[in-house]
Amino acid sequence: MHQVVYESPMGKLFLAEEAGKIRWIKFSPLSEGKEKETAVLTQAKQQLDAYFAGELREFDLPLALEGTAFQKRVWMGLQNIPYGETWSYKALAEAVDSPKGYRAVGMANNRNPISIVIPCHRVIGANGALVGYGGGLEKKEILLSLEKSVRQDLPKAFFFGKI
Repeated sequence: MHQVVYESPMGKLFLAEEAGKIRWIKFSPLSEGKEKETAVLTQAKQQLDAYFAGELREFDLPLALEGTAFQKRVWMGLQNIPYGETWSYKALAEAVDSPKGYRAVGMANNRNPISIVIPCHRVIGANGALVGYGGGLEKKEILLSLEKSVRQDLPKAFFFGKI
């Protein structure tokens, strides 16, 4: 496994790939892997740059998802949440054919190994509150604000508080 540190507008992200596929994008350091830039890690960094610039709404990266069949189903479901929109845990549970499994969906969401690309930040509480995010609620709010501002065609600098 190879890894790099990506300096995002929100701080450091730790990216890892294995066999040419993205395995992790996390807000905390990885304990495994060798520091090495690879083609897929470069591609991930370029797509993250475009995302944070408000120029990319859908990622196109090869992913190496390791988890249970249910977790993978939830992670695939997360990728169906439109850019700039939010779903409740219950709505996501219904979308992955587990209508009463919203707590299990929440746990799978929490175990998402590929932050931002698999947009677990788009899941909110049933009452509209921002709840649970591995990178912290502040980062979740930043990501949702970015996507909302891009959807509303606000200047990109608006997102980072430069206007």
